[in-house]
Amino acid sequence: MRVQSTTFAALLSVAAVNAQGSFTEWHPAGAGDSRGPCPGLNTLANHGFLPHNGRNFTIDIMKKGLRDSLNFTDALTQVLFNAAITTNPEAGAQSFGLDTLSRHNILEHDASLSRSDKFFSADFISFNSTVFEKTKAIWTGDNIDIQMAANARIARINESKKDNPEFEFSATAAQASAAEGAAYMLGFGNRSTNTANKAQVVYFFENERLPIELGWKTPSQEITPTDLVGYTAAILKATPAQAKRRDGMVAMQF
Repeated sequence: MRVQSTTFAALLSVAAVNAQGSFTEWHPAGAGDSRGPCPGLNTLANHGFLPHNGRNFTIDIMKKGLRDSLNFTDALTQVLFNAAITTNPEAGAQSFGLDTLSRHNILEHDASLSRSDKFFSADFISFNSTVFEKTKAIWTGDNIDIQMAANARIARINESKKDNPEFEFSATAAQASAAEGAAYMLGFGNRSTNTANKAQVVYFFENERLPIELGWKTPSQEITPTDLVGYTAAILKATPAQAKRRDGMVAMQF
């Protein structure tokens, strides 16, 4: 029995490192598992495309997981990994975890579409339905277009600036928040119309689960750094002119 238990534990360890992923299998975080402020990476961990424990995401694990689930090119995943690795305080780190992403005002930032600002809650990492209801109200159609994505983003920035006396929004955070909009537009969108299916996007945010039951499929066209830059730039361009002076926005450069 002891040998069997040891073998089983070893298999679990291997499975955590060599994530395979499933579109139909889904398991939320359990005891000891880590989750963070990024609903996308949380979702892929819940589906097993990334290690379910939420830890030790290496570049090889990330490349396979994002390619198999969302059809991200390795080049795009490398860009994302390079940003994420900066949240690991360990010198020379070769991996990061969902817990390291939670370090405030590196990539995690105030004015999230679906999380509380750190000032208002000790739990600024988990999904916050009150915050997200405000975001959903700005997505007024069945499909989210670029203007709606820009409006939702700037509405959260303006609200946080008004209500949060410790509001922080670095140039990196400004860039990240625009890129986050680009990511859901690409992951759940139609590039011929530059829109995203609102029901699928909402389902994804609220459940941290791929919206398979709503008809979503992995994008057939791979998603590249150029795509992310283009959609990010479109969201920034669509930001109301009066808001741009207060936004701290910077251009995406890869």
